[in-house]
Amino acid sequence: MLSHDIIRRPIITENSMEGVANKRYTFEVDKNANKIMIKKAVEEVFNVKVVSVNTINVRAKEKRLGASVGKTASWKKAIVTISEDSKPIEFFEGMM
Repeated sequence: MLSHDIIRRPIITENSMEGVANKRYTFEVDKNANKIMIKKAVEEVFNVKVVSVNTINVRAKEKRLGASVGKTASWKKAIVTISEDSKPIEFFEGMM
């Protein structure tokens, strides 16, 4: 699996942007990726040194549209902490 396949997209919310000051970045990642794969992918794509990776499996929610009932997709979220001497990830810096 390629590094760009593991990291799907960044999560840009008010809560996740508070962590950018402490060099904690949030990404949506592939459901089958483990912490070691996520760490290698972030280090390769963004050229930073990763200290820790925390993962969360976000469950599907039930949604209704009239009489029909469906579910949203379940996905995996990774919170990545980079080292203090690493440069910040430029994509998130533009959002601040």
